[in-house]
Amino acid sequence: MNKIFETPLYPYRRAPEQDEERIMRHKVVVVGAGPIGLAAAIDLARNDIPVLVIDDNDKVSFGSRAICFAKRPLEILDRLGAGDAMVEKGVEWELGRVFFGEREVYRFNLLPEAGHKRPAFINLQQYYFEEFLVRRLRELEAEGRPVEIRGRNKLAAIGAHEDHVTLEIDTPEGPYNLETEWLIAADGAGSPTRRMMGLDFVGKVFEDNFLIADVIMQADFPTERWFWFDPPFNRGQSALLHKQPDNVWRIDFQLGWDIDREHELKPENIDRRLRAMLGEDIRYELEWSSIYTFQCRRMETFRKGRVIFAGDSAHQVSPFGARGANSGLQDTDNLVWKLRLVIEGNAPESLLDSYDFERILAADENILNSTRSTDFITPKSEISRILRDAVLDLSAEHEFARPLVNSGRLSVPAVYDGSPLNTADALDGPAISRPGAPCPDAPLGEGFLLERLGDRFILLTIDADAPDEIEEDGITVTRLALSVRDDTTGALKRRYLGDEPSAVYLIRPDQHVAARRPSWNENLFRAAIRRATGKE
Repeated sequence: MNKIFETPLYPYRRAPEQDEERIMRHKVVVVGAGPIGLAAAIDLARNDIPVLVIDDNDKVSFGSRAICFAKRPLEILDRLGAGDAMVEKGVEWELGRVFFGEREVYRFNLLPEAGHKRPAFINLQQYYFEEFLVRRLRELEAEGRPVEIRGRNKLAAIGAHEDHVTLEIDTPEGPYNLETEWLIAADGAGSPTRRMMGLDFVGKVFEDNFLIADVIMQADFPTERWFWFDPPFNRGQSALLHKQPDNVWRIDFQLGWDIDREHELKPENIDRRLRAMLGEDIRYELEWSSIYTFQCRRMETFRKGRVIFAGDSAHQVSPFGARGANSGLQDTDNLVWKLRLVIEGNAPESLLDSYDFERILAADENILNSTRSTDFITPKSEISRILRDAVLDLSAEHEFARPLVNSGRLSVPAVYDGSPLNTADALDGPAISRPGAPCPDAPLGEGFLLERLGDRFILLTIDADAPDEIEEDGITVTRLALSVRDDTTGALKRRYLGDEPSAVYLIRPDQHVAARRPSWNENLFRAAIRRATGKE
């Protein structure tokens, strides 16, 4: 068993509030030291916004839990200073295979085009992810950045007020109280914060269960995602196989709805399923097992005054498709720059309403795709099953049927079409870089475009003139000037110009496009800056 589960990474220490008669007020408190809460805290701290993280645990999560991390979240983690550690430890993959019975019927490549710094996906156990983020938080703390994490500090009560939030915290040495100007609730699907505020999810729970078995074994399966419909070792159901670091393999077995969970989790029953799949002679060690139910739900709104929800506390989707942690990281990436501007006085509080709009749009897209995956994986009628099986049969020989195969449409970054922060598109350019879209990466000499964009407002010019810097109502926008003459791979032109000879882009701090035009126009871009910061 991996000892990391047993090692306190942020052990309990007595807090100053426990020895003070007065109640201290913090700038931002994050509830939850999982990946989403830690990512939010790191992003705040590196921008010198004081942040306190509280968690009722003092160590990483038990079991691998989330394992698939997509290209876009890896690019976000690069800016947080944890991308290299993730990719170096993780298992890279881009190929997937789909089987019907014992026959392969379909395969796909998630990153068929070169010219990206990060791979399509890596597989990495969540406990490593959390460890890397805690290490990064400690580095920032050592640099003197305003961040603190308190283990075994459990949120017991919450009071929401117009200009602050009051918290009662339980510890091994008794309770204490504190206040915060802003609270980020990243405390998971069962969110105590959400429950204490009397809030709930809307959505659907699907009538099916899946067994996760993480096993340590030597195996010669390739580093690919393998998914089976109706395999001989799990008739009438489905199964999934993924490789993780340290010779750990994630295996999911569909169980059906009316099951005895305690019975299914008995080691001898897990062993029976594994040997049916892998052979009687397989030697393995069971690292972790769990049963989950498909759920596609979200809160009606992610922001309640000074309390903002992110990750699983705000929305839940079924695991197939890798949308949980990946979408949660995009939540914090969307939120933190807006909260920073509000705290610094450079944007109105109403800017945070765009977090609600944009991330609810993303959650609804994830829920839609996850629901479609679930309906395909677990047909609800005999007619639905016959149709699904016909699609699988046809996909073996006919390309037109393959897009209909849905073993879990994998996570893609959200495009914020219709966002109030967008300026109407004025460039006849590629759709992948339209307003609201995340900037696609491109090679630039020995580096990559996203590395040079950073996390501030950028005026990206491609063969176009513009000022090197512009300030608008407290917001400084710096120019990054590029030319297709230096674009040796053609990726920059394909992804940002298309058939246009030049372009000027306004890029937000989360590297989403706010506006684009074929050339510089001072009045129009100043208006775009005001719109992107919620001032117009």
